[in-house]
Amino acid sequence: MLILVLAVVVIGYLSRRLATVVIPVAIALLAAALLAPLVDLLQRLGLPRAVGVFVALVGSLGVIAGLFTFVIEQIVTGVPQLADEFKDSVHTVQDWLINGPLHLSTDQINNAGNTIVKTLEQNQSALTSGALTTAAAIGEVLTGAFLTFFILIFFLYGGDQIWQFVTRVVPIVQRERVRTAGRLGFGTLIGFVRATVVVAAVDAIGIGTGLGILAVPLALPLATLVFIGAFIPIIGSLLAGFIAVFLALMTKGLVTALIVLGVTIAVMQLESHVLQPLLLGRAVRIHPLAVVLSITAGVVLFGLVGGLLAVPFVAVMNTAVRSLLAGNSEELWQELHSGEPAAPMFHAEPDIPDAGRFTAPDPGAEAAEPGTGKDESGAEEAGSGSGSAESGGDPNQPEDAK
Repeated sequence: MLILVLAVVVIGYLSRRLATVVIPVAIALLAAALLAPLVDLLQRLGLPRAVGVFVALVGSLGVIAGLFTFVIEQIVTGVPQLADEFKDSVHTVQDWLINGPLHLSTDQINNAGNTIVKTLEQNQSALTSGALTTAAAIGEVLTGAFLTFFILIFFLYGGDQIWQFVTRVVPIVQRERVRTAGRLGFGTLIGFVRATVVVAAVDAIGIGTGLGILAVPLALPLATLVFIGAFIPIIGSLLAGFIAVFLALMTKGLVTALIVLGVTIAVMQLESHVLQPLLLGRAVRIHPLAVVLSITAGVVLFGLVGGLLAVPFVAVMNTAVRSLLAGNSEELWQELHSGEPAAPMFHAEPDIPDAGRFTAPDPGAEAAEPGTGKDESGAEEAGSGSGSAESGGDPNQPEDAK
């Protein structure tokens, strides 16, 4: 156990030090799980594997580029309207602060505004250096994107061959079990990514439609944000919904914000109780505590990308470890397909408040329980004695007499 904990710590440290390489590999693995079924289908239809990889990659890049172009156009078009409505909201808040129950003076409000301006001026150098840091980060992102794309090509073209080669370091006795665990883990990742994309699309369409009907500014960019946030379970959806409600509150008022909140809650309930159990099934089910802790650890170690990759990593390891611990194929099937199909994906079972569950058992109480006393043991002894008599008679009788 100590060796296992030490190995996890060492792997975490090396991953943190080699984040420039680890993160592109992880993202490429996630993208490969999304595109590998398409490449396999094209190959089964008669296309060469290389052509299938090319079609999948070019098509995916085209969809992403078109989506980002559309979203950016919507942002550029909607920001002026958003700025005007924000100004009106600020004026409304100022009027409420002056004429409302607080009865603040105009000087107090102006002093608060001047304080904000002075704070910005005093931290201008920090903001400038932050902009430079952002520019450097953009360069790192572009480098990581190129590396991710390069790795993804080989994962899609010969991922099985790469896995066979990597697992050659495992002793021969356990090598096939490890390879099977890796294949099952990748299968879990395929199901997770596919279902998450569908769930994210439903969330984005549902919430985006509600925002559009209510005429909330930047409805389509907000829907895109909801789509991206759905890839970070629990936390991402909550954060995207909060931003949508806040924007509706600042631009359209309290009633519209409450309606947006109701739409968001309804879509999230549909996601957690219908879509996730239906699409993900039993094999990808993870406890909510594991979800939150893994996302937190991922954000601490690798930032926002770590939060995005944390839950898929836990899902893969969950399947792989259960596969390694299973004794045979039947036990493995039971491990990966146990539980109710309709249960939520991130499900927690309540404890049963039995009296005395946190205290040591009383031996006297156990002996006094029905069916565990001396009568039963005596009956067992009598039964064993009669059994001996039936099988062999008197144990002291000579062998030839028997």
